[in-house]
Amino acid sequence: MNEIRVGLIGYGYSGATFHAPLIRAAKGLQLTRICSGNPEKVRQDFPHISLVDDPGAVSGSDDINLVVIATTNTTHHALAKQALLANKHVVLEKPFTVTVADAEELVNLAQQKNLVLSVFHNRRWDSDFLTARHCIESGLLGKINTYEAHFDRYRPTIRQRWREQDNPGSGCLYDLGSHLIDQALVLFGSPDTIACDIGIQRPGGAAADYFHLVLSYGTQRIILHSSAIVKQPGPRFVLHGDQGSFTKHGLDPQESALVRRELPGYPGWGKECVEQHGEITFTAGGLNITGAVESLPGSYESYYRGIVDAIAHGSPPPVAARDALAVIKIIELAMRSNAEKRSIAFE
Repeated sequence: MNEIRVGLIGYGYSGATFHAPLIRAAKGLQLTRICSGNPEKVRQDFPHISLVDDPGAVSGSDDINLVVIATTNTTHHALAKQALLANKHVVLEKPFTVTVADAEELVNLAQQKNLVLSVFHNRRWDSDFLTARHCIESGLLGKINTYEAHFDRYRPTIRQRWREQDNPGSGCLYDLGSHLIDQALVLFGSPDTIACDIGIQRPGGAAADYFHLVLSYGTQRIILHSSAIVKQPGPRFVLHGDQGSFTKHGLDPQESALVRRELPGYPGWGKECVEQHGEITFTAGGLNITGAVESLPGSYESYYRGIVDAIAHGSPPPVAARDALAVIKIIELAMRSNAEKRSIAFE
């Protein structure tokens, strides 16, 4: 297969900001068709592309090899199932699905049909996460006892959008939490127990805008946190090991660059400013050493490069569907922990 023809379903913020630009920038992919209820927006960005308003016109098309789904969370399962049954490879915007049962059905269906099924957990390629991961894997911090990751925002006013409505799959645990959970699972694997506090802190809120999630691995604690009303955010990452500590402020610059219509390959792509570099303290030769850690460059383009390799060459996908299923399992157990006010074993 020389060229993978892509159909994109959904052209809201995620489809327009992340998927369409990254697909366009990826060698071996051609964005061929877009399904959207907002044709004016699509035409502004892609005046000559094939535009439809029925997802079936994407999944059912003989000239589409890969279907990318960037729609509301509750539609992920049905649209992905439709595409897989039509023998299309599928990329889903995170979160994978709303329930574990739906995710398992899609994983099994893709496996039966020998199709690539992957979820866009792009923040595996954030500059800050890549740097934190390198600090862990380098061994400079020793055995990690505490890992803390925050994804806080200051949005005191509730916006009229589906993510903030009282619907299945809405709220910050599914939205920002899926990023933090995926990153933690990449680093540490499945936890022993899960404890979570979930709440609505903004007046008039209908969906969760706060969570504090603790994953336990023996004596090791992984703390994942998000709130919508943090005026002055603290560190994004705080890592403590028996040989050292690492702290990191700031947010990866790639999303802001994509909003500015910049693409991978632009000067400075994925690079953080010096002010956002982290700080590490560790012991070496009996001395305590403290210094700045230059951030590794972010690389969102690695995701779709991996999708091309998976479809064209049979390589493992950049995010395995079973990895994304594990994220949904953690979310379900976190909600159960909050409801029952206790720690839940991960089985």
